[in-house]
Amino acid sequence: MNIEKDTVVTLRCKVADARGKLIDPGREPMVYLHGGYDNTFPKIEAALDGRTPGYEAMLQLNPEDAFGQRDERLVRTILKSEFPPGVKIGGQLDGRTEEGEQLPFTVTKVKGDTVFLDGNHPLAGQALRFHLKVTDVRAATEEEIAHRHVHGAHGHQH
Repeated sequence: MNIEKDTVVTLRCKVADARGKLIDPGREPMVYLHGGYDNTFPKIEAALDGRTPGYEAMLQLNPEDAFGQRDERLVRTILKSEFPPGVKIGGQLDGRTEEGEQLPFTVTKVKGDTVFLDGNHPLAGQALRFHLKVTDVRAATEEEIAHRHVHGAHGHQH
């Protein structure tokens, strides 16, 4: 079966930085609903459109085509007294952008009475290399299409 709108694509996806340093070895399969549902990056969808199981591709995505450019307005410092006890580096807290959008902020540093938070994706601002190998393609169910995502193994559970 060819990859086209309303198909469920299973693939192995290794991610490296622009120099080839492995970031994610892709041990777990990636499964997404193909066809403009925002379940993966548009350039990945475009590269896989019309392909079949067994197809492999290496894509280089610029930051704007992957996790976006870093936005320094999403870097914050807050007093440690405003957090519950046990704040640790790497922990996440829900916060709001200046526009009121809810966003997870990652604790990047705790120094004295100050906690440093970053609302950027950890890979924002980086060019990335994706090695993709399509392992399966199937027709999406009506429920998956209605919900705009994959259900079942490696997909969303309801």
